[in-house]
Amino acid sequence: MKKGLLLVLAAVSLGMSSAYAAGPREDVFKGKLFPPNVILEHKGELDLSKEQFTAIRAAVVEVQSGVAEHEWDIAEAYQALMLELDKRPIDADRVLEHVDAALLAENQVKKKQVNMLIRLKNLLTAEQISYLESVHPK
Repeated sequence: MKKGLLLVLAAVSLGMSSAYAAGPREDVFKGKLFPPNVILEHKGELDLSKEQFTAIRAAVVEVQSGVAEHEWDIAEAYQALMLELDKRPIDADRVLEHVDAALLAENQVKKKQVNMLIRLKNLLTAEQISYLESVHPK
């Protein structure tokens, strides 16, 4: 349990430190792509058809299952990374191999998420997109 907590803290701190180094980041897709929670929040105003709602739900479920697979890879890479950091001397090449593995898995997750956002937008009509752009501007 303690090692699991350390693993999570290490992953979070790595992510946070890179966010601070780059400065505050805005949502680069804001106003262009809409996450499922935003679409569903405005479900009534958008007058989503049953087919649209079913397709949105299917896209979300599909990406969630795909992401779960990569989360295992991320956790495994960070766990191996932590073990390498306990060694003396630290083998930088081995550590960077594990960092690469974690980043590759994280990149796959992001690709799946962006692909889902594109699928969701493609399910919407021009009028629905215009409405979302008006309530969630760039």
